[in-house]
Amino acid sequence: MRRPVAIVTALVLFGEAAGIFAVNAVLATVAENQNMSLAGMDPKAMSTGTWVMGGVSAALLVGCGLIALLAGVRDRSPGRFGRIVLIGCAVVHGVLGAVTVGLVGWAAFAFMMVVLALLVFTLLAYGPGGRGEDRVSDEAAPAAV
Repeated sequence: MRRPVAIVTALVLFGEAAGIFAVNAVLATVAENQNMSLAGMDPKAMSTGTWVMGGVSAALLVGCGLIALLAGVRDRSPGRFGRIVLIGCAVVHGVLGAVTVGLVGWAAFAFMMVVLALLVFTLLAYGPGGRGEDRVSDEAAPAAV
Protein backbone atom coordinates (compact mmCIF):
# COMPACT_ATOMS: atom_id res chain seq x y z
CA MET A 1 0.00 0.00 0.00
CA ARG A 2 2.86 2.38 0.67
CA ARG A 3 4.41 2.17 -2.80
CA PRO A 4 1.27 3.35 -4.63
CA VAL A 5 0.74 6.14 -2.11
CA ALA A 6 4.30 7.39 -2.55
CA ILE A 7 3.90 7.32 -6.33
CA VAL A 8 0.54 9.11 -6.14
CA THR A 9 2.14 11.69 -3.83
CA ALA A 10 4.84 12.28 -6.41
CA LEU A 11 2.32 12.65 -9.24
CA VAL A 12 0.22 15.09 -7.21
CA LEU A 13 3.31 17.16 -6.41
CA PHE A 14 4.26 17.20 -10.11
CA GLY A 15 0.76 18.39 -10.99
CA GLU A 16 0.88 21.00 -8.26
CA ALA A 17 4.22 22.25 -9.60
CA ALA A 18 2.70 22.71 -13.06
CA GLY A 19 -0.30 24.50 -11.56
CA ILE A 20 1.83 26.84 -9.43
CA PHE A 21 3.98 27.71 -12.43
CA ALA A 22 0.90 28.36 -14.58
CA VAL A 23 -0.71 30.62 -11.97
CA ASN A 24 2.49 32.62 -11.56
CA ALA A 25 2.86 32.88 -15.34
CA VAL A 26 -0.63 34.36 -15.61
CA LEU A 27 0.04 36.79 -12.74
CA ALA A 28 3.35 37.89 -14.28
CA THR A 29 1.77 38.40 -17.69
CA VAL A 30 -1.12 40.42 -16.26
CA ALA A 31 1.20 42.59 -14.19
CA GLU A 32 3.39 43.27 -17.22
CA ASN A 33 0.60 43.87 -19.74
CA GLN A 34 -1.35 46.25 -17.54
CA ASN A 35 1.77 48.09 -16.43
CA MET A 36 0.75 47.63 -12.80
CA SER A 37 2.95 48.72 -9.92
CA LEU A 38 2.78 48.44 -6.17
CA ALA A 39 3.91 51.45 -4.13
CA GLY A 40 5.95 52.77 -7.06
CA MET A 41 7.81 49.53 -7.75
CA ASP A 42 8.90 48.96 -11.33
CA PRO A 43 6.32 46.80 -13.16
CA LYS A 44 9.12 44.92 -14.93
CA ALA A 45 10.65 44.00 -11.55
CA MET A 46 7.27 42.76 -10.33
CA SER A 47 6.80 40.67 -13.45
CA THR A 48 10.32 39.23 -13.27
CA GLY A 49 9.93 38.48 -9.56
CA THR A 50 6.69 36.64 -10.20
CA TRP A 51 8.30 34.54 -12.95
CA VAL A 52 11.22 33.68 -10.65
CA MET A 53 8.93 32.83 -7.75
CA GLY A 54 6.87 30.54 -9.97
CA GLY A 55 9.96 28.81 -11.31
CA VAL A 56 11.56 28.31 -7.90
CA SER A 57 8.31 27.08 -6.35
CA ALA A 58 7.76 24.65 -9.20
CA ALA A 59 11.36 23.41 -8.98
CA LEU A 60 11.03 22.79 -5.24
CA LEU A 61 7.77 20.89 -5.72
CA VAL A 62 9.33 18.80 -8.49
CA GLY A 63 12.25 18.04 -6.18
CA CYS A 64 9.88 16.90 -3.43
CA GLY A 65 8.00 14.82 -5.98
CA LEU A 66 11.21 13.18 -7.17
CA ILE A 67 12.12 12.22 -3.61
CA ALA A 68 8.68 10.66 -3.08
CA LEU A 69 8.84 8.95 -6.48
CA LEU A 70 12.25 7.44 -5.75
CA ALA A 71 11.01 6.20 -2.38
CA GLY A 72 8.03 4.56 -4.06
CA VAL A 73 9.95 3.02 -6.95
CA ARG A 74 12.78 1.72 -4.78
CA ASP A 75 10.45 0.83 -1.89
CA ARG A 76 13.02 2.29 0.44
CA SER A 77 12.96 5.13 2.91
CA PRO A 78 14.41 8.40 1.64
CA GLY A 79 17.67 9.44 3.25
CA ARG A 80 18.01 12.06 5.96
CA PHE A 81 18.05 14.94 3.48
CA GLY A 82 15.03 13.54 1.63
CA ARG A 83 13.04 13.15 4.83
CA ILE A 84 13.88 16.71 5.88
CA VAL A 85 12.76 18.02 2.47
CA LEU A 86 9.48 16.08 2.64
CA ILE A 87 8.85 17.27 6.22
CA GLY A 88 9.46 20.85 5.10
CA CYS A 89 7.08 20.37 2.19
CA ALA A 90 4.44 18.97 4.56
CA VAL A 91 4.82 21.93 6.92
CA VAL A 92 4.49 24.39 4.04
CA HIS A 93 1.33 22.63 2.83
CA GLY A 94 -0.14 22.76 6.34
CA VAL A 95 0.53 26.48 6.72
CA LEU A 96 -0.66 27.31 3.20
CA GLY A 97 -3.77 25.20 3.80
CA ALA A 98 -4.62 27.32 6.82
CA VAL A 99 -4.09 30.51 4.82
CA THR A 100 -6.11 29.35 1.80
CA VAL A 101 -9.28 28.87 3.84
CA GLY A 102 -9.72 32.61 4.20
CA LEU A 103 -8.23 33.70 0.89
CA VAL A 104 -9.39 31.09 -1.62
CA GLY A 105 -11.98 28.88 0.03
CA TRP A 106 -12.69 25.43 1.35
CA ALA A 107 -11.99 23.59 -1.90
CA ALA A 108 -8.39 24.85 -1.96
CA PHE A 109 -8.08 23.99 1.73
CA ALA A 110 -9.29 20.45 1.04
CA PHE A 111 -6.75 20.04 -1.76
CA MET A 112 -3.91 21.26 0.45
CA MET A 113 -4.96 18.89 3.22
CA VAL A 114 -5.09 15.95 0.79
CA VAL A 115 -1.53 16.74 -0.31
CA LEU A 116 -0.50 17.11 3.34
CA ALA A 117 -2.07 13.74 4.17
CA LEU A 118 -0.26 12.09 1.26
CA LEU A 119 3.05 13.54 2.38
CA VAL A 120 2.53 12.50 6.00
CA PHE A 121 1.47 8.99 4.97
CA THR A 122 4.55 8.67 2.76
CA LEU A 123 6.78 9.82 5.61
CA LEU A 124 5.18 7.47 8.13
CA ALA A 125 5.04 4.47 5.81
CA TYR A 126 8.72 4.81 5.02
CA GLY A 127 9.92 5.23 8.56
CA PRO A 128 13.57 5.68 9.46
CA GLY A 129 14.00 1.87 9.60
CA GLY A 130 14.46 1.50 5.84
CA ARG A 131 12.81 -1.35 3.90
CA GLY A 132 9.63 -2.92 5.17
CA GLU A 133 11.06 -6.42 5.11
CA ASP A 134 14.02 -5.28 7.22
CA ARG A 135 11.75 -4.29 10.09
CA VAL A 136 9.96 -7.61 10.56
CA SER A 137 11.86 -10.80 10.97
CA ASP A 138 10.42 -14.27 10.46
CA GLU A 139 12.77 -15.65 13.08
CA ALA A 140 11.79 -15.83 16.71
CA ALA A 141 13.47 -13.38 19.02
CA PRO A 142 16.12 -14.90 21.29
CA ALA A 143 14.76 -15.88 24.67
CA ALA A 144 15.90 -13.96 27.71
CA VAL A 145 18.19 -15.97 29.94
